[in-house]
Amino acid sequence: MAYKHFVYMIRCKDDTLYTGYATDVEKRFEKHQAGKGAKYTRGRSPLELVYTEGFATKTEAMQREYALKQLSKEMKLSLIDQRKEGFYGSGAT
Repeated sequence: MAYKHFVYMIRCKDDTLYTGYATDVEKRFEKHQAGKGAKYTRGRSPLELVYTEGFATKTEAMQREYALKQLSKEMKLSLIDQRKEGFYGSGAT
């Protein structure tokens, strides 16, 4: 299945995490790197794209974005680590 809606996390140079939604993650990440993305990521480069998750609908993606934003930093880091180790859940990219 080709996903059209994505949730992503970026690690900033100050070791904070930014979570967002996009239909084209690579293009959106380029905007963040150019300082034209979210205000939060401006001045926090270098940035690293550390997590993406794809969804069939915008509603699903927005709900997941909200859920991720409610997690503690430790839980987000655990999710990122699991993804790196190959533990992909549904909707993983």
